[in-house]
Amino acid sequence: MFDKVQAILAKQLRIAPEKICLESRIMKDLGADSLDILQLLMRIEDQYGIVIPDQALAKFDTVGDVVAYLEKQEVKL
Repeated sequence: MFDKVQAILAKQLRIAPEKICLESRIMKDLGADSLDILQLLMRIEDQYGIVIPDQALAKFDTVGDVVAYLEKQEVKL
């Protein structure tokens, strides 16, 4: 799961995948803004046919938060 989220983030933010770890804060460490986060989640929703509610979106601070949410929802990436 982490590898897929890492790859999507790396492509979207145009950074090396090696710079992304579970503890990376999406906005502070990776330089994403709220639009980048929204686009990331829209990409995941589109590719995997899921819906991520806005209240879940507000809780995503780290890459690990996104991965944990997707694993809890049993999303098969």
